[in-house]
Amino acid sequence: MYVNSAYKNNSRMDFKDKTHALSVGSCGTYHLYTRPFLPTHRPRGRVDFQLLYIASGKAYFYLKGKEEIVTAGHMVLYRPKEEQKYRYHGEDQTEVYWVHFTGNNVTNILRKYGISDKMQILYTGVSMEYKRIYTEMIQELQLCQEGHEELLALLLRQLLLLVGRRISCRPKLKNGFLADEIEQAARSFREDYNKPVNIEGYAASRGMSTSWFIRGFKEYMGFTPMQYILSIRISSAQSLLETTEYNIAEIAAIVGYDDPLYFSRLFKKQIGVSPSEFRKRICNGTTSSGAFKG
Repeated sequence: MYVNSAYKNNSRMDFKDKTHALSVGSCGTYHLYTRPFLPTHRPRGRVDFQLLYIASGKAYFYLKGKEEIVTAGHMVLYRPKEEQKYRYHGEDQTEVYWVHFTGNNVTNILRKYGISDKMQILYTGVSMEYKRIYTEMIQELQLCQEGHEELLALLLRQLLLLVGRRISCRPKLKNGFLADEIEQAARSFREDYNKPVNIEGYAASRGMSTSWFIRGFKEYMGFTPMQYILSIRISSAQSLLETTEYNIAEIAAIVGYDDPLYFSRLFKKQIGVSPSEFRKRICNGTTSSGAFKG
């Protein structure tokens, strides 16, 4: 299991900040690939807010009296004093990022970015940009350089702004049937992202024309189906480069590419550096996750 986290004043105690509008208390990431099970249960919740991003795999959340399976491309928001009960399974290869935050104006800030008081599971899509922001917050809180508290608040606002944009785009589809179809397609692509892709075949199997399906998918998800699958593959490759010793050819095969040279070209186009250079920078501690350019 890969873990990287940081806590304000090196304390794991939650706290409520009444002097700042927005303040980050802790943040981190987990990536399960060896540990079989990782549960969390806080019956009385915490006094701060928590925003978790499922970057890959899936997680199991107990919300409002029932279990919800939350897949990659979603965030879960906990408010103060809400029971927190969730778990990750190693077999799902779950990768999750989280941040705890507080402040004297958090509710209004969330509303400003389109996150209403009743929202708990947020569809955000899979994006390298989320991972970059979370990673930068972790680094800032670990280093505690001058001005880090202000920068942490700005990074969190940037994250909330991106989430708000995604939320505002989602209602464009007024056809409920099509929305359900796109959700099902996205779920299928996430589960089988490393298998050969046949968009035309998938559309035909669901009784849709290819062009109609691609247009609806992009309108709803913000990516074409192939861009969406590519973002998941590259994100998974980054995680494997960061947390395993698999060579480039092995990682290419794991995420769905038989040709490691083709995979390397795609990776460099999206991230800006080759897989080997990305791993080298990770080992030297000089890089964070790049942004998907699809």
